[in-house]
Amino acid sequence: MSFNRNELVTMLNEGICEVTFTKVNGEIRVMPCTLQADLLPVIGADKLKEDRRPANLDILSAWCTDKKEWRSFRVANVSSVRPITTYKELT
Repeated sequence: MSFNRNELVTMLNEGICEVTFTKVNGEIRVMPCTLQADLLPVIGADKLKEDRRPANLDILSAWCTDKKEWRSFRVANVSSVRPITTYKELT
């Protein structure tokens, strides 16, 4: 099954999802991640200024809930997405 970027962003905004994808080195990674605003770390204005770079729509960055870090993956390499929790379950 293939996913598009908008579908992934919508699912990640709704809660925590388990995203399975193939890393660039060929390894399979299962990553619990989210884009839900309430679960993201607070970033200072100085950090936002540093990270300004052109958007690459082939890559999606998300907050990895087990590593507690921002991680990214290629949208085309996603093989499955499974909701773990939804916004309603977290509030």
